Formats: sequence, structure tokens, C-alpha cells
Amino acid sequence: SSLSQNEIVNGLKEALEVGTSKTVQALSKTDGYYKNPKLKIPLPESVKKVESILRATGFDSQLNAFELSMNRAAEKAAPEAGALFVDAIKDMTFSDADKILNGPDNAATEYFQNKTTDKLQTLFKPIVQQSIDKVGVTQYYKSISEKVQTIPFADDYVVDLDSYVTEKSIDGLFIRLAEEESKIRNNPAARVTDLLQKVFPTPVGPANNIE
Repeated sequence: SSLSQNEIVNGLKEALEVGTSKTVQALSKTDGYYKNPKLKIPLPESVKKVESILRATGFDSQLNAFELSMNRAAEKAAPEAGALFVDAIKDMTFSDADKILNGPDNAATEYFQNKTTDKLQTLFKPIVQQSIDKVGVTQYYKSISEKVQTIPFADDYVVDLDSYVTEKSIDGLFIRLAEEESKIRNNPAARVTDLLQKVFPTPVGPANNIE
């Protein structure tokens, strides 16, 4: 109640600028997805169903390379999210900020999901397509799928790689953003400006120390 509307909006915008910037930077690095168990893009379900058979028949290296290449494609696409997040921050109203401030720990993340998911899918997909070609996803998948076809009970092994990697990339983006949001809300050390410390004056839960 002691904060003006301007302070609330500007404080939330600062929080979102900090959180989205850290999220994009973290995911754009090599292993940003691959070395994070929460974000790592796994083998498609149709491949996982026969993974043990494939590994038993000498396809370890192909499976590992396929999984790694999907994550590399996601890491190459991640930087493109930055501009969309900036636009969503600029569009924030006092009503949006008030709902976020008084909402759950992921209220800002939900705001971004509502504002940017469709645009992210449109933006990410062609970038993922290009990245998939560059890092060899299709090549690895082709060799695996040819092997899967020789397994009698394997069904529906065909995967739309562009859609799969795009969807998982965006899922990971919002998971990481939710972690950053939680840190700002709950960890005083994450409030890197005076205004953030004023808008989020006291922790509302356990500190989140995710790097």
C-alpha cells in the first residue's frame, strides 16, 4: 500500500528484465539445456520405448549424439526469446503488475507464457529447423529410425523433429524463467536494485539458490 503505481510497475519491469536476461543468457550457453536435468531435451517417447534394444545392439553413440544435437539446437534458438520478452515487459500495465506482485511465485512466468508462447513458437521453429540441420539432428535420427524400423513391435517411430525440439525448447525456457522469478521473490540476494528491494521487501518462502 505504500508503493505508488509507478513504483509497482517499474519494479516489476526491473524484476522481469533481470529474470528474462539471466534466463536467456543461461540457456544460450553451451550445455544450457543439455547439462540441466530439468531442461534437458530427452529422446522422443517413440525412441525411448526401444532405447534399451537400440543400446544393446550397439547404438549407444548414435542415441547420445542424437540427444545432444537436439539440445544444441535449443541452445542456438534461445537468444531469440530476448526481444519477445522485452516487448512483453513494455506492454505491462498496472493491472498486470498488481496481479503479478500479489500472485504465486510463477505469476510473472505465467504472464510471459500468455503473452509470448504463440510468438515464440512462430519465431523458434524456423531457427530450430536451421539449427537441426547444422548440428546434425536429422542425420542422427535417420540412422536411428532406420534401425527402429527393423524392430518388429516398434510402433509410430516417426517424429516431427522441428515441432518436438521447438516445444521442448520453449518448455525449458519457462521452467528456467520460473526459477529466476522465484529467486527474486524469495532470495534477497537476487534483488539487485534498490527498487527491487522495495517492491519485494521480505522473503515469502525458502530461498532458491539455483545458479
